Amino acid sequence: MTDPLTRPTFDGRAFIGGQRVGACSGAVFDCISPVDGRVLTQVARCNQADVELAVQAARTAFADRRWAGKAPAQRKRILIKFAELIHAHGDELALTETLDMGKPVKYAKGVDVSSTANCMRWYGEALDKVYDQIAPTPDTALALITREPVGVVGVIVPWNYPMIMAAWKIAPALAVGNSVVLKPSEKSPLTALRLAELALQAGVPPGVLNVVPGYGPEAGSPLALHMDVDCIAFTGSTRVGKQIHVMAGQSNLKRAWTELGGKSPNIVFADCPNLDRAVEAAVGSIFFNQGESCNAPSRLFVEASIKDAFLDKALALVPGYQPANPLDKNTVMGALVDTTQLNTVMRYIESGQAEGAKLLAGGAAVQPVAGGCYVQPTIFDGVRNDMTIAREEIFGPVLSVLSFTDVADVVRQANQSIYGLQAAVWTRDINKAHGVARALRAGTVHVNQYDEDDITVPFGGYKQSGVGRDKSLHAFDKYTETKTTWIRIDSPL
Repeated sequence: MTDPLTRPTFDGRAFIGGQRVGACSGAVFDCISPVDGRVLTQVARCNQADVELAVQAARTAFADRRWAGKAPAQRKRILIKFAELIHAHGDELALTETLDMGKPVKYAKGVDVSSTANCMRWYGEALDKVYDQIAPTPDTALALITREPVGVVGVIVPWNYPMIMAAWKIAPALAVGNSVVLKPSEKSPLTALRLAELALQAGVPPGVLNVVPGYGPEAGSPLALHMDVDCIAFTGSTRVGKQIHVMAGQSNLKRAWTELGGKSPNIVFADCPNLDRAVEAAVGSIFFNQGESCNAPSRLFVEASIKDAFLDKALALVPGYQPANPLDKNTVMGALVDTTQLNTVMRYIESGQAEGAKLLAGGAAVQPVAGGCYVQPTIFDGVRNDMTIAREEIFGPVLSVLSFTDVADVVRQANQSIYGLQAAVWTRDINKAHGVARALRAGTVHVNQYDEDDITVPFGGYKQSGVGRDKSLHAFDKYTETKTTWIRIDSPL
């Protein structure tokens, strides 16, 4: 366990034009650790003036082509070096992430750091392997179809996976030659600021990657409304995502890509091929990252004939997920990001009980570390699809269990949501697996597993779970313009 008395010091200043700078106003806010309530540092409280400087720096860098003008092979080498630096500073970044937002340090290092480095490396490797096209024109013409960077990309990321969410956006955006202004969540801004320093050290020119910490209305909104930002990429709540789209339309009709909330259904049929694996996936996925995951399988549909057996196995696993000090290498569930989120989760738990759901496990706030923000892993049975805990995204370790007897009915219930991010089907019947997977309105459908993942596959959702896809080669489409160059050929023959 890391001794809190030996915690590192952090630089909370913004990163603009390749330099650390305070907010123009001089304002700061306290960055408080949810591990124990201590203040980690003070962070620059950026506003419109700071966003203006960051966008100007990004526009200048894009216009003089100090990054976009580099050969793909050069950008590739720099992004791979960036990935290597992320890996080399993995212990530092993992500790920072844990102290800043409360996740267990074992996962901050083994998942967040490794995934961030892998994402940066993958897009670096991919950027010089994506070819442009020539259209099938008559002999009298040559039509070239080429990709060009959109220009200045604004990125706004959430607090639950600060490094990974940033990497999913800045890696493809940088790979194709854009300049970026990143606004991290005010609840977990520290790793984004450190990543910008590492990017500069790797060789990303000054002004190409800028970071403006601050609150959404003060820094995020000016970024989304800025007339010189060509694209805005956002991950967060559906409520704010809708505002982002409105602001994009109110300003310069910039592209708006939004990865939003989820209430993912996890459907377990009686012919599930491995009940133990299904139970472990259901429990592990909802309690991973303290339930603070947009793709968490928070609605568990279990066929009635196996529900009791399933719940017996699930409840037996709950003691292994009791929250503990995130700095302990053996901890698997840490702290919620702050007291606001803790209070939100507790209100949902109270709502579930008030609306008649049966509390099987958890349901209480606890303090394994004094001053921290912790809640027990919680399971509700007897949940109806119209209950608040089955409809709204809780973003905490709360599992709602529903039973079913009919395939068509469970598909109807699963789709009866404003969200459509992910889903899962557990069955040994290949026809049922394909049929249900096709019927589910979700961006990703898992079959006989949950949350297995790779950078090579796209991530995003249907309905109010957002617009566009992160990850894979599909992400390049978000940060490039497609240009047609039509050349007339007058044959001398």
